[in-house]
Amino acid sequence: MSAPAWPAQLGPVICVVGARPNFMKMAPILRAFAAHSPAIPVVLVHTGQHYDRSMNDRLFEDLKLPHPDINLGVGSGSHTVQTAEVMRRFEPVLDDYRPSCVLVVGDVNSTLACSLVAVKKEIPVVHVEAGLRSYDRRMPEEINRVLTDQMADRLYTTERSAQVNLEAEGIDAARVCFVGNVMIDSLLHNRAMARPVAQTLAEAGIAADWLAPGSAYGVITLHRPSNVDQPETLQPLLATLARIAEHLPLIFAMHPRTRANIERFGLQELLPAARIAVLPPQGYLEMLGLMDGARLVLTDSGGLQEETTALGVPCLTLRENTERPITVEQGSNSLVGIVPASIEQAAQAVLAGAGKSGRMPELWDGQAAERIAADLYAWLSAAAATPHAEGVRHV
Repeated sequence: MSAPAWPAQLGPVICVVGARPNFMKMAPILRAFAAHSPAIPVVLVHTGQHYDRSMNDRLFEDLKLPHPDINLGVGSGSHTVQTAEVMRRFEPVLDDYRPSCVLVVGDVNSTLACSLVAVKKEIPVVHVEAGLRSYDRRMPEEINRVLTDQMADRLYTTERSAQVNLEAEGIDAARVCFVGNVMIDSLLHNRAMARPVAQTLAEAGIAADWLAPGSAYGVITLHRPSNVDQPETLQPLLATLARIAEHLPLIFAMHPRTRANIERFGLQELLPAARIAVLPPQGYLEMLGLMDGARLVLTDSGGLQEETTALGVPCLTLRENTERPITVEQGSNSLVGIVPASIEQAAQAVLAGAGKSGRMPELWDGQAAERIAADLYAWLSAAAATPHAEGVRHV
C-alpha cells in the first residue's frame, strides 16, 4: 500500500519565526512535519525581528533548524515600525508561494504581523500556543496574543485553561485543539545535549574556580521593559539580587537591553563579580544546561517559567502576573512580583528547602509537534475536499 500523498490542490505551509522564543517552538514542528506521512511541505520564513546574526546562527545550529528559505531582514524598530515592516515584506511571499496556510507561534510582533497579512489575503492562519493570557494589556505580547487568536482558523493550545480563555472571547471550540507544549518538545529532545555549566562559564571568560564543581548556584534573566527600563525599578531589583547572591552565587545571562540600561543608569557596582557572574546572551544548549543544574531561577521570561517547570527547578517570576498559570498551579513557578522583601523571602524559602518542584503538566510529553502535524494534515485535507466547510474560511 503506497503512502498517502500531500493533496495536489494544497500549497506548502508557510512557517514563521521572528525572535528567539519562536526558534525553540518551531524546531520540533518542522521535525514532525518532515516525519509525517505524507511529509508536510514547508517554507520557513525568518522575519529577522531577532537580528543578532551570531546568536541567530547559534540557535539554529543548536536546535538543528534548517536554514530559512526566506529572511525578510526586518531588524529593530518600534513595535509599530517593526510590525508594519514585517507586513510589507511578507505580503509578496504569500503571492509567490500561494500557501495552504500560514503557521505562527507564540506572541512576538512577527506573529501578529504575518497573521494580519495572511487574513487580509484570505489565507488560513494557524496559531501554535494559542489562548495564553496574562490579562495585562500593558504587555505588547498580550495584544499580539489576543489579536492573533481572533484571526486564527486553527488554534493549538498548551494547557486546558487556554481553551476557557478562548471561549470567553467568543472563539468557537471547534477551532481549538489541545496538543501540549512544543517548547517542552524541544527541551526533552535536547536535554541530554545541554552544555555543562563549567564549560559555559569558561567560554565566557569566568575564572575556573568561580564555581566549585557540584556547588549550588542560581540563574537570573531580566529583559522586560517594565523591569529594566526605569532606574527606580531596576536599581532595587539589582540590589535585591546582590543580597540573594550573598547566600547563593548567581549566574546572570544578561539581555542587551538590560546591560545597556545598567550602564546608562550607572548601576554596575550593584553586581559584585565575586558572587554574580555576568554572561552575554547564551545559546539554547547553554541556557538549558544552566537551568538544569540550578538550585533556583529568577526571571521575567515566559518561556523559562515553562522550562523550569519541565525541569522541576524552583522558579521565582519577577512579575505581578503570568500568561502561563499552569506553571504556578502545577509546576515549580512562583509569582513574587518586584517588591524586594517578597523576592528575598521567596529565595530564602527555596534555599531552606521549601522550593516548589511541581509536576509535569498534561501532554507536556515531547509529542506536541506530532499531534499538531497529524491534526493539521487532517484539517487541511478535509478543507481541500470540502472548501466551503464551516470553520475553514479560505482553503
